[in-house]
Amino acid sequence: FHFVPTAFLSFFYGCSPSKMTKGTSSFGKRHNKTHTLCRRCGRSSYHIQKSTCSQCGYPAAKLRSYNWSVKAKRRKTTGTGRVRYLKVVRRRFRNGFREGTQAKPKKATQAK
Repeated sequence: FHFVPTAFLSFFYGCSPSKMTKGTSSFGKRHNKTHTLCRRCGRSSYHIQKSTCSQCGYPAAKLRSYNWSVKAKRRKTTGTGRVRYLKVVRRRFRNGFREGTQAKPKKATQAK
């Protein structure tokens, strides 16, 4: 078998044979995690070195949301969870936010 110069190989195949690629061969060497679970949103989006969550923006005070992603806002908006307090507010609104009153006792109707 005769020797083929590397200059010919790089011209013929488009790359040098000894060069390390960024693709398939380098993916096998990746075994350390960049992201871990976020304390606020629960997703595995908390970047350990940056100390920020790519999903909710933790530790920022306000939740991360952008107008260029309407679907993402729809997933995180009010009403996607339990809405415990707002259920109570809705009921109070229908009764005019009355407080400190008591229901009048219903008089027993006599059967004729």
